[in-house]
Amino acid sequence: MDAARMGRTLSRIAHEILERHPRVASLALVGIRTRGVPLAQRLSRLIAETAGAAPAVGALDITLYRDDFTTLAPQPITRGTDILFSIDGRTVVLVDDVLFTGRTVRAALDQLIDFGRPARIELAVLVDRGHRELPIRADYVGQTLSTSRHEAVKVLLGEEDGRDEIVLEKRARRATSRRPGQATTTKKRAAKKTTPKTTGRTAKKRPPATKKAAPAKGRAKTAPGGRRKR
Repeated sequence: MDAARMGRTLSRIAHEILERHPRVASLALVGIRTRGVPLAQRLSRLIAETAGAAPAVGALDITLYRDDFTTLAPQPITRGTDILFSIDGRTVVLVDDVLFTGRTVRAALDQLIDFGRPARIELAVLVDRGHRELPIRADYVGQTLSTSRHEAVKVLLGEEDGRDEIVLEKRARRATSRRPGQATTTKKRAAKKTTPKTTGRTAKKRPPATKKAAPAKGRAKTAPGGRRKR
């Protein structure tokens, strides 16, 4: 997806949000860091161009709410959460760049509830690549991609990367670790299976059996003395 197509996709998502929620004053867009924040700001501007008013925009940093927080670095870097308005009674649309397993959205929901009780929470994503691990579905989707787990979807934005583009890349597969001597042992086992078993005794070779020639049919048998039988 190039910059022009991304602009059309965001414009379509903004119109879909406005159709469902025409009261902009009760609407809020909250982006999930990092690239969900500039996407939420773009959607807010696009809604303002049509409705004449821009919904409130906030930012969530879900680092401390991740379910794999204990496996991260000893001192993970956080960029802070920025929600300067009340979400009580509002319709909050979470915005993210890629929807994958759903675990990022789950962490965002847990953190958002700590700020209040919204009337409704919806999800808008630029790319849905499947492979969900939690029962989470997006309400607004820019593009659905069929991918494998060995592929990576990278969303590049002008605010963060200098250009707008969506790139699908292959991930490097991890090499399987092999214990020392494992390959050698395997080869030895294979050699044992293919090598025939031999004993200390040598088998004696038997001479090939000779077949006696059968008498020809139609010939008269000779009696002793060289006379023929009649």
